[in-house]
Amino acid sequence: MKVIVLGGDGFCGWPTALHLSKLGHDIIIVDNFARRNADIELGAESLTPIQPMDVRLKAWKEVSGKDISFHNLDLARDYAEFVALLNTTKPDSIVHFAEQRAAPYSMKSPRHKRYTVDNNLNATNNVCAAIAETGQDIHLVHLGTMGVYGYGTSGMKIPEGYLKVKVEVAPGQEVETEILYPANPGSIYHMTKTQDALFFHFYNKNDAMKITDLHQGIVWGTQTAETRLDERLSNRFDYDGDYGTVLNRFLMQAAVGYPLTVHGTGGQTRAFINIQDTVRCIQLAVENPPQSGERVNILNQMTETHRVRDLAEMIAGMTGAQVSYVDNPRKEAAENELNVLNDRFLALGLDPITLDEGLLKEIAETAGKYKDRADLSKIPALSKW
Repeated sequence: MKVIVLGGDGFCGWPTALHLSKLGHDIIIVDNFARRNADIELGAESLTPIQPMDVRLKAWKEVSGKDISFHNLDLARDYAEFVALLNTTKPDSIVHFAEQRAAPYSMKSPRHKRYTVDNNLNATNNVCAAIAETGQDIHLVHLGTMGVYGYGTSGMKIPEGYLKVKVEVAPGQEVETEILYPANPGSIYHMTKTQDALFFHFYNKNDAMKITDLHQGIVWGTQTAETRLDERLSNRFDYDGDYGTVLNRFLMQAAVGYPLTVHGTGGQTRAFINIQDTVRCIQLAVENPPQSGERVNILNQMTETHRVRDLAEMIAGMTGAQVSYVDNPRKEAAENELNVLNDRFLALGLDPITLDEGLLKEIAETAGKYKDRADLSKIPALSKW
């Protein structure tokens, strides 16, 4: 299968590209290095050293014998070039990671809000419009977020994308239907993902486009079987207040002797998934496309839920780190419950990796190995809303 991975230089895109390549798929990466440019802007590099793309691809060829091609395109701007790429390569699937992925970054300033909307919405619309223009039968797999559902307490298990509702149309007469689960974004980033869902709904209805939308939980871990093969293949380990994910931040903070920073009461319950399960879920999605004429295929890409303060106490118990409760920079419920259905990936054969002390220690060892690269001034979350 020929697969284009959009955003293939990033935290989820890079290990996904390698995983699919190892399985024998013909992989083409498209990226404009926006995430690397954000490193320069923020002055906060990945804790793990990240090699230039040509070095990464050469290393992959050496260890796997497989070629991955690369195209430097800005999907929000280079529409004609992307259409030309589709006409030249004729892919079976496109995996779409090419969006600004951090909620805190999207809320730093009006400029960051505008950039996130401009980049994310134009990129997604351009991808869909290009598929429609070429008339090719391409399956689009998009990495979304659990954050489209909001982080309140719903009082039920959140379904996979669609909510069954009953509407009273007359006394004693009800009509049952299914709607997209009501969006409740908590940041500009999350808002763009809710808009993505409407783009997909339209292009699926209007152009019979085959689309899978994956609502992913917070990713923990950094390396996969493929990225461990050679240090030049290492994946990102973000720890800063804008791009670092909570569990990875805790492990890094413990490694450098920095108190684990818990926002507010730490009562926020979130959905989590290991990076190795992320690439496996993308594989399952690519290899199980919806049939022509089916509605948008929505799956919850998560494996477990945890309260943030419980994670902090677990890491503190494992490492001896101190826990520090700080003011929450976000406008969100201090405490919430989160129950999520993820039956569809389990039915496809996903065997989830859950939080395991041995695996956490491996990540902590990686953080310790590169702790001299850490800039402690970048740890606090300074983007507030």
